[in-house]
Amino acid sequence: MLKFMARRFSLMLVTLVMVSIISFIIIQLPPGDFLTSYVGALMLAGDVVDNDQIEALKVRYGLGDPIYVQYFKWVNGLLHGDLGRSLEWGRPVRVLIMDRLPWSFTISMVSFLFVWAIALPIGIYSATHQYSIPDYLATFIGFIGLAVPNFLIALLVLWWVFRSSGQVIVGLFSPDFVNAPWSLAKALDLLKHLWLPALIVGTSGTAGTIRTIRANMLDELTKPYVMMARAKGVAERKLLLKYPLRVALIPTASTIGWILPGLFAGELIVSSVLGIPTLSPVFFQALRSQDMFLAGSIVLILSTLTVIGSLVSDIALALVDPRIKGSV
Repeated sequence: MLKFMARRFSLMLVTLVMVSIISFIIIQLPPGDFLTSYVGALMLAGDVVDNDQIEALKVRYGLGDPIYVQYFKWVNGLLHGDLGRSLEWGRPVRVLIMDRLPWSFTISMVSFLFVWAIALPIGIYSATHQYSIPDYLATFIGFIGLAVPNFLIALLVLWWVFRSSGQVIVGLFSPDFVNAPWSLAKALDLLKHLWLPALIVGTSGTAGTIRTIRANMLDELTKPYVMMARAKGVAERKLLLKYPLRVALIPTASTIGWILPGLFAGELIVSSVLGIPTLSPVFFQALRSQDMFLAGSIVLILSTLTVIGSLVSDIALALVDPRIKGSV
């Protein structure tokens, strides 16, 4: 198992290097750069453009150098903990990311736990009670969760809460706790607000996971080995947990690689709707303004989440199906 994990980890490092190169090139593909957009905005506003200042910024950030020189400067900064400086915000990228990444990570992880905590028992129950009323209800809710975008659900929830209580539920804290120091009361207030964005972000993932578990369980429950075990008198609960569920989890475990970045991307518009200070709105604005250091660093974080998710998927698959360790 350790040799399998070491081989997968080495492949992950190689993949991250390739992803960093591709990400930096993609950020550079649109015509112009941030300084071009900055100069254009100044001219539209009627302000005076200081050419000496623009040239100084080009030299400082290496914008006049070839793209490969800019890339190696960026990677060298990454290795030394320097992600560069956001040209739009005028602050170090590391500070901007560290201010918001914990909230994005917290919402994504809570959503991930919510997906599995809800989808696993519902998927099992739907498979073992096929064509029952709860099965039809779970199927209907699953289709709704897959069809309705997360941001629309967020808007509907905001409208419903405002109409019923007159309150606008935005942010992660009540007004009294926004600038207050951390305490038990502030932590409890955070938990009161955290469940809603986590629930909304995890809706589509929960619906898809329920459908996957249900379909795989139904396929396994008709296999001869399950019928044989049931004929030998094996308890139904033990039979389900030991045999069909373990096999049914194999395709589901392989989806962890895209669930993590999918949750992160899913809270992009949801965070904007609910007014949550996560990394996604900053990423969106960085792409619009071609703030290459900030956008490139966030793209690298998203790619790292994807690669880490793939590593977790491989380990989970190896634990569920030991045959994989010898074949991969």
